[in-house]
Amino acid sequence: MEQKSNKSNLMRLNRFISNYTKLSRRKADEYIRDGRITINNITVTDFGIKINPKKDVVAVDGEVIKIKRKKNIYIVLYKPEKTITTVKDNKGRATVLDLINIKEKIFPIGRLDYETTGVLLLTNDGDFANLLMHPRYEVEKKYYAELSKPLNIVHREKLTRGIMLDNKKTKPCNIYFPYEKNYKVVEITLTEGRNKQVRRMFQQFNYFVKKLHRISYGPIDLTGLEPGQWRYLTKEEVNFFLENKPNSFTDDSD
Repeated sequence: MEQKSNKSNLMRLNRFISNYTKLSRRKADEYIRDGRITINNITVTDFGIKINPKKDVVAVDGEVIKIKRKKNIYIVLYKPEKTITTVKDNKGRATVLDLINIKEKIFPIGRLDYETTGVLLLTNDGDFANLLMHPRYEVEKKYYAELSKPLNIVHREKLTRGIMLDNKKTKPCNIYFPYEKNYKVVEITLTEGRNKQVRRMFQQFNYFVKKLHRISYGPIDLTGLEPGQWRYLTKEEVNFFLENKPNSFTDDSD
């Protein structure tokens, strides 16, 4: 257990249970609270305890959790419009998972709106997803946006410096016009990913985003893909995200 193990080998108990059983972390906490979890035949009720998965024996209701090596999956999908970025939809609409025919369970990293198209990453690696979605992980995400009217230069300057959304200022971003004398079309690069952020930023100055397309997510773009198509990330692409992890990053789930 924690005090006997090398710190680098430790994993929070609820995370371990979630990784190797069908229980969610929240449900695992309930089981811990109710005294249904043992470590090395000792009942534990401490939510914060950490274990060494290679040495400690964890059991749920007396049944030992067996560690199965999981193959990590990393996918980029060219999300088409009118698809839901979720695992299931209670209205019966098509989801991004309907486009990916594999046996393993995966989930999207973040979201793109129903009408928004472009780069969407999916995985079964919770740590990888948490890393990319962590506020301190400032990976660049580039979008193409078609606006309802030409973007005023004053509004452009304000947006690039940051504006208030939900009582918090957005981080500086880059906005430029890819087509000469066409100020209705912009490319905007963000290093954060708040809910519907691009649309809401322009709405602050009464612009309606008629079309929104994510061009890239870090080094990942849509080269070779058509709408609805997908591919596995290369080892080099996955390593880009891992190697560029900020020094100040901490996994809040640990």
